[in-house]
Amino acid sequence: MSQLEHIEAIEKRLWSAADNLRANSNYASNEYFMPVMGLVFLRHAYSRYLAVKERIEPNLPSRGGKTRALTKEDFSQQGAIFLQPKAQFDYLVSLPDSEDRARAIIEAMDSIEADYENLRGTLPKGEYQMLENPVLGHLLRTLNPEELKKVSGDVFGRIYEYFLTQFAGQGAHDGGEFFTPVSLVSLIAHVLDPERGTVLDPACGSGGMFVQSARIVEEHGDSPTEKLTFRGLEKNATTIRLAKMNLAVHGLEGDIQKAITYYEDPHELLGKADYVMANPPFNVDEIDADKVKSDPRLPFGLPGVNKSNKVSNGNYVWISYFYSYLSEQGKAGFVMSSQASSAGGGEAKVRQKLVESGDVDAMIAIRSNFFYTRTVPCELWFLNRNKPKAHQEKVLMIDARNVYRKVTRKIYDFSPEQQQNLQAIAWLYRGETERYLQLLSQYLGNVADEAQACFEWEDEAGQTAQPLPEYAEAMKALRKTLAPFLNSQLTVTPLPHAGRAKRGGRSRSGERVAEVLKELEKEAALFDQDIEQFRKRAQQAAKQWQAAPDSNAALLKLTQELEPLAEASRDLIKQTDLIYKLATRLIDEIVGRVSDSVTRQSSSTRDITRARKAADEARQLAVEQLKQVRYFWKQAHWLTERFPEAKLRDVAGLVKLVDIKEIAANDWSLTPGRYVGVAPEEVDENFDFEETLREIHVELEDLNAEAVILAATIKRNFEELGI
Repeated sequence: MSQLEHIEAIEKRLWSAADNLRANSNYASNEYFMPVMGLVFLRHAYSRYLAVKERIEPNLPSRGGKTRALTKEDFSQQGAIFLQPKAQFDYLVSLPDSEDRARAIIEAMDSIEADYENLRGTLPKGEYQMLENPVLGHLLRTLNPEELKKVSGDVFGRIYEYFLTQFAGQGAHDGGEFFTPVSLVSLIAHVLDPERGTVLDPACGSGGMFVQSARIVEEHGDSPTEKLTFRGLEKNATTIRLAKMNLAVHGLEGDIQKAITYYEDPHELLGKADYVMANPPFNVDEIDADKVKSDPRLPFGLPGVNKSNKVSNGNYVWISYFYSYLSEQGKAGFVMSSQASSAGGGEAKVRQKLVESGDVDAMIAIRSNFFYTRTVPCELWFLNRNKPKAHQEKVLMIDARNVYRKVTRKIYDFSPEQQQNLQAIAWLYRGETERYLQLLSQYLGNVADEAQACFEWEDEAGQTAQPLPEYAEAMKALRKTLAPFLNSQLTVTPLPHAGRAKRGGRSRSGERVAEVLKELEKEAALFDQDIEQFRKRAQQAAKQWQAAPDSNAALLKLTQELEPLAEASRDLIKQTDLIYKLATRLIDEIVGRVSDSVTRQSSSTRDITRARKAADEARQLAVEQLKQVRYFWKQAHWLTERFPEAKLRDVAGLVKLVDIKEIAANDWSLTPGRYVGVAPEEVDENFDFEETLREIHVELEDLNAEAVILAATIKRNFEELGI
């Protein structure tokens, strides 16, 4: 299991445990929300504390044989929080039931706030007094699994984001509007590609824009605390606490002010921000026109006023504010309602002035269901006050509505590779060909690596697996377990009164077993041959990738050369499933049809069940690994098919570099779909009927689970009403 998959498994298990505890208590999501996030914060702070302590202690100075004690400054320099003994998670977990856990947690939070002024008044405290002592004990133990001590990287930073995501889906706070989906925030941050300077989010929510900006700087090998300064505005006090905690668990600090951005500008960053990133409220119609009409942050004027003297739609107030905050070299990336890009009336006039400025850089259309609490489609806007001359009269239009991954019945997002492919279009637009070629080379290297991993891989924890060989061995073990049953079924002659016709001393059931067995042995022999052939292709692919230079011509050729390997992986998946299905058909035919005497003399049916389960688990591992081979090849093919010369070009239904004259001729619309056209319909050659059935089954389970929760809620409400 890869590191990422391992973390994802931990995330889901921790959330399930915490959420089940809430579901079996009298707490609503909004009551459970802050206490849980506070404990996740504490656990993450402790994780970072231990990691930094391990690095610091060997290098501490000593005098007279006595080593200097650890200080707050030792940890601050490495983006970690210094924890007093009473704030360390192991201490809290070790508290017996006789101790007041709520009081201990509050003291832990107090000690952190005493040491860190920027967190004072932020951490949850009084909320813990609402939870019973056993509940707190269970929560503490849930968030402290032993395996978390064996994984590397910013694990609890991810878990903090995951819990935010899950609570957002429940609308646990502020209708879930405090959280922007990570895939959208990450795409905005990567397209902007911040390097240094001030990052402003005038509607900062839980601070996701800051966290993703910091990750971009880290990807470049720099320290975000040295390169970036974070400034935020947020109207909700609870959300500000979330944002400050979110920054802290990632080793960051920011100045987040409580303000209604429509009317207040406490940071006074007009014309000074290097980057503006935001996901503001959409389509607000309650902004007082008199209060904002002379605001210097509205360089293009008001977008329109209704009869109640309110701004008819706040979208262009936000857009104007974002634009006005930018310095002469500043860039902005933000989420906006899809209505805004083609709105008429006063909004169209503001949009025209904005487009005529030449500072609209790119537009990306996103399909519906990317948000947790609303299903509307949206668009990502990108502004650049310092566009190169070649782009001054152009706007990059990307229609990404057909690019998505289905997470649940209700929620979609981008896979990491889908996001990178969209980023690659931006790279080509900016002439960053080397980054595009590096990504393409990475995909092809992954094809070779994943193919070899079908035969052996090792994760960061040192665990190894041989998916294809182990599956072949598991099937042989299953066949061996079935042997006594097979022998009896193929040789036993039924008595005349059994009501089954004889045919050469063998029952019809025996004939069916013989037919299935023959087909299984034939397919198993072919499978062994094809595995060996696939091994050779995988070895050859690794050599080809190593030898190929990172030039477009070489990588284009390599993509074509690796196609047979990708196709072979797909064929092996079908064979893998086929021989398992044949084996299960054998089991269905023979189990329960053999005589009691044979049963006593052979392996028990429990042995068959265990062998079948082992074979199925091995099958799933082999199939998932084989899928990775074709998956990464398809990513490389997606890029090379659309951009064969490693240069930006118009692609129907996906991307077009649009001249401002064309935008003017289309009512100054900035809706990508209006320009890129419709993509040719593609036949889904990989349609998997069984996988589709599985997805339908999962969707049905989701609906059933929702029905159970709803029924429990209704029952509880009736009980509270005394009905």
